[in-house]
Amino acid sequence: MADLETFREETRSWLEATCPQSMRNRSFHWEDAHEVYDTDDARAWLKAMAERGWTAPTWPKEYTGGGLSPAEAQVLAQEMARIKAVPPLTGMGLAMIGPTLLEFGTEEQKQRHIPRIVSGEVSWCQGYSEPGAGSDLAALQTKAILDGDNFVINGQKIWTSGAQYADWMFALVRTDFEASKHDGISFVLLDMHQPGVTIKPIQLISGSSPFCETFFDNAIAKREDLVGELNKGWTVGKRLLQFERSGIGGLSGGGRSKKKSDAPKPLNDFARLGKTYIGEQDGRIADAGARTEILNHTMTERAFQLTAQRVMQEATSNKTPGEATSIFKLVGSTLARNGAELKSRLMGTQGVGWQGEGFTETELETTKNWLSSRAVTIYGGTNEVQMNIISKRVLGLPD
Repeated sequence: MADLETFREETRSWLEATCPQSMRNRSFHWEDAHEVYDTDDARAWLKAMAERGWTAPTWPKEYTGGGLSPAEAQVLAQEMARIKAVPPLTGMGLAMIGPTLLEFGTEEQKQRHIPRIVSGEVSWCQGYSEPGAGSDLAALQTKAILDGDNFVINGQKIWTSGAQYADWMFALVRTDFEASKHDGISFVLLDMHQPGVTIKPIQLISGSSPFCETFFDNAIAKREDLVGELNKGWTVGKRLLQFERSGIGGLSGGGRSKKKSDAPKPLNDFARLGKTYIGEQDGRIADAGARTEILNHTMTERAFQLTAQRVMQEATSNKTPGEATSIFKLVGSTLARNGAELKSRLMGTQGVGWQGEGFTETELETTKNWLSSRAVTIYGGTNEVQMNIISKRVLGLPD
């Protein structure tokens, strides 16, 4: 315990001295992350954290990760939260393909790809869904034919988040066309900067284009970038989805705990919005219905956070749980969607503005977030898919 307190003191001092002020106390939607990180301060913050391996604090040191214990990683998360530091790096490299390579990759693949994820040198996107294979992912038809040391890939992926900014893609492709639907699929990595790859952003109702169509016309993936066994990629692909769902569901990170304090607690966003837009009466939001909605949502949100923290603390070897991640994805995504909707509703007509001088930047951002939140219960596997997984794989119910 004394060593952990020493680690906390050293970490706090280093973060205070290193984290730029511009990378503190700011929030942004993941769709806008590429703009937030495209500054000199953001690059300096990333470089400093990556040199310590703290962009991936619990990953092994031999792959340039931080090598921290779960308890140390929790301290780091708490100290970053204390100064409201923006994470130095986000994305699918850290949340999805990195953990998958650590579990399924060859030593050569780990040495070649993991350090470039930790440093932020390479960004990644996901090639899973297709126009005819969304919720039924195993129906994918993108073909990869082995030709010497290369796979030649033809087909189309859709909803490839951030493809226009990505350097590499991890993809599920069909390599055996005679096998049953869930067999004959392989998991490959491919360079996005090649002539056979075409990317077309999809304009969303929220006004942004984080999702894309991706077309392959004789694109190449090297045989050395096959992850796992040939035609056995479904196992690898499912495990990656568990890492993805754990991130969406709040199971990633070190967890945060709060020390008891006699100081008055600040209003949460919902209570603040209620008092601002509905008004106050005797120090409370002047509408009983709104108070009840805020109370119910806040209690559910806090219970969910505590449950996620407990599950991660109980997980052996700091590993992400298996099928149970679907529970957290289902609840977490629903909470996120409902929370965005509640914020807009508390603002009344000011919460549905799209443009114009009659709205503040915060109000316009709330509308954008409300529209974007409609997708959170779809990507990473729809709520309906998660309920099927829970019923079959967690509860053991019959088909």
